[in-house]
Amino acid sequence: MQNPLPERQADRTVLLLAATLAGLSMLGPFSIDTYMPSFPEIGQTFDVTPQQMQLTLSAYLGTFSVMTLFHGAISDSFGRRSVILVNLAVFVAGSIGCALAQDFGQLLFFRALQGLAGGAGMVVGRAMIRDTFAGHEAQRMMSMVTMIFGVAPAIAPVIGGWLQAGFGWRSVFVFLTLFSAALLAGCYRRLPETLPRSARQSFAPRALTANYLKVFGSLRFGLLSTAIAFNFAGFFLYISSAPAIIYRLLHLNENQFGWLFIPATSGVIVGAFLSGRLAGKLTPRRTLRVAYAIMFAAAALSLGYHLWFPPALPWTVLPVMMYTIGMSLAMPNLTLFVLDLFPRNRGLAASLQGFQQSLFAALIAGAVSPFVAGSGLSLAATSAVLLAAGAACAFIYSRLPRPHEQRNP
Repeated sequence: MQNPLPERQADRTVLLLAATLAGLSMLGPFSIDTYMPSFPEIGQTFDVTPQQMQLTLSAYLGTFSVMTLFHGAISDSFGRRSVILVNLAVFVAGSIGCALAQDFGQLLFFRALQGLAGGAGMVVGRAMIRDTFAGHEAQRMMSMVTMIFGVAPAIAPVIGGWLQAGFGWRSVFVFLTLFSAALLAGCYRRLPETLPRSARQSFAPRALTANYLKVFGSLRFGLLSTAIAFNFAGFFLYISSAPAIIYRLLHLNENQFGWLFIPATSGVIVGAFLSGRLAGKLTPRRTLRVAYAIMFAAAALSLGYHLWFPPALPWTVLPVMMYTIGMSLAMPNLTLFVLDLFPRNRGLAASLQGFQQSLFAALIAGAVSPFVAGSGLSLAATSAVLLAAGAACAFIYSRLPRPHEQRNP
């Protein structure tokens, strides 16, 4: 059942919710991408290798993925607003710690603390959208937030490069502190609660365990969540490999990360825009077929180029842009399919889907990227394999009978 807010509050809530969720959605990309231009200086400061520097990404993503298991379930029980506020406060503390870290161990610890809190806005925000909107309006709102989310990875490394060049690596974490503190203040003043007390779930261990098992045991959920995770992993491989791509493959400097991130995230924005425009014009399943066709064309182009030529601009980054168009065109519908499987446990469903996506990203950053980032062909082939795995999951899901909740939302 939908729980729409009173009509007199609707217009104001839409604007506030869109602006707030957009800001929260930018926190994750800023946490990952802003400090990448600082990898060499951080490594020199703490006398660690580039492979060890990857641990700063894995430490963040590891705790990020674990906590996404719980953010949504907690918000199902205690409300969306309080979960976001508490986690923003923790993120501010972690960012301050990173800025003041005196050794590599401290930096890893505070990156992990950032990760504990960094995913709450993304997970709970998806549930808030579905709390408030239905049908095509939910798809349009999800697409709009995805569009704004797409801006963050484009500007984050550019901001990071400017800060690195002008003030050194610690200034990047000062920036993250100020950004998250501003979000905390804005959410405290403006963020509405979208889950009424009457719709909240019990936090008793037995009830909570039963809900987790219900979602974990759903074949449809597993297929959809895995499809989203693999689709994103095919893109995130390039994000986590950005220092190697920029410095080693393309021979650029810390101020030129935009050559990779701007095309990639422009694709995210274009795909999300198309998703919003196509809402109500194409069926969700037909939209997904178009999205996968675009992603496979991108993978074929990247493989074909790197089989014969060395990495170079613009040919190394154009397929990434194409891929992200297809990925973000597919993402809103796949996400809404997940949330609609469990109308009374949307936060929990968003948590588990976010957990799997983040876990896959952490594995890509820590266990895959270090071994394939040195070759354009290896990156293209690995991304294609990840895409094929995601498409297989989506195809199997498409062959299943439609669940009752999606026939009658």
